[in-house]
Amino acid sequence: MILSAIFLIILPYLSPGVIDTTNVETLGLTMTAETKTITIFSPSDTTHHYANGVVMTAFKGTLYCMWQSSQTDEDAPETCVMYSRSLDEGNHWTKPQPLALPTDTHYSTSGGWIVNGDTLTAFVDIWEKGLEPRGGRTCYLTSSDGETWSTPQPVKMANGSDMDGVLEQDPYPLPDGRIIGAAHFQPGLHVCPVYTDDPSGRSGWQRGSFEGEDRGKQSRELEPSQYLQPDGTIVMLFRDQSGSFRKLASFSTDKGESWSKPVETNIPDARTKQCAGNLPDGTAYMVCCPSSGKWRWPLVLLLSRDGKEFNKAILLRSGLPDDLPPRRYEGRYKTLGYSYPKAFVHHNKLYIGYSVNKEQVDCTVIDLTQTL
Repeated sequence: MILSAIFLIILPYLSPGVIDTTNVETLGLTMTAETKTITIFSPSDTTHHYANGVVMTAFKGTLYCMWQSSQTDEDAPETCVMYSRSLDEGNHWTKPQPLALPTDTHYSTSGGWIVNGDTLTAFVDIWEKGLEPRGGRTCYLTSSDGETWSTPQPVKMANGSDMDGVLEQDPYPLPDGRIIGAAHFQPGLHVCPVYTDDPSGRSGWQRGSFEGEDRGKQSRELEPSQYLQPDGTIVMLFRDQSGSFRKLASFSTDKGESWSKPVETNIPDARTKQCAGNLPDGTAYMVCCPSSGKWRWPLVLLLSRDGKEFNKAILLRSGLPDDLPPRRYEGRYKTLGYSYPKAFVHHNKLYIGYSVNKEQVDCTVIDLTQTL
């Protein structure tokens, strides 16, 4: 009874009437003047045709964007990590350059960023070709100028071993400097929250105490993101592979060292990766496709002042033909719509990177001074 009461108090939920799930293209929402969308990469006959796992950050006045890239198919043997830079707040982007190339034995996907003083750290997930069940590990590269990079090195756990899992793409710094996140550990992909007190994020990672649901090659819970409630409670949201088409949520009140068993929320989800975080004033946000099926549109920003009741929704991208373009190139698992958003705050703006039809890299920017 006590545990149930706690969940009733802190379980995040979507207020009735905020979205209209019968309106598949827009959920009854409209665009606002405070948003603009910029294309970072668009495929052509002379480029790769697959792009996903878009992650952005800012370092020394420059914006950075990384994503996984391949010729045609998702997770193909030639999959590599590409990145691009912007010197003007995201309006124009450089020609993509490789950050991590495949080898004869491994391919690479995007793992996210950490900025620590004068060093930019790029995380890269390394996947062994032909491994069954599919799984990977995490490496990092560092740079002081965003152009010249170190050789990849393994991310370390607190006991000195290599992180035998792929790090989720948006590690979250707590106010005291601890970094929390999640990794999908081998064998297969079994998610577990992790934390470190190393501000670089390159070592010292520990698993939190967590009870997920084992589904063989993977856990039911996948691809989480997290935010803080005003009292310091950490909320971690998960994609639910069981087919509920609802977000799952788990909570920690001890800075990520132990977590409640994940429970189903009432927040619709297209069973895809989402992102979450906090705006400068503490407002909790999540970016997702809150549809009741597998279609990955519209892309929506949900907001909550207390981190519990999400009662405001902003339309970022719709499923209407004049907004969602047709897929230009065919390929394995090239889902239509807006996939795998990740967001960060920079200069009072929320930058949201994502792929369109898993082939185009876009960024939607929201002016927070006009939105909140």
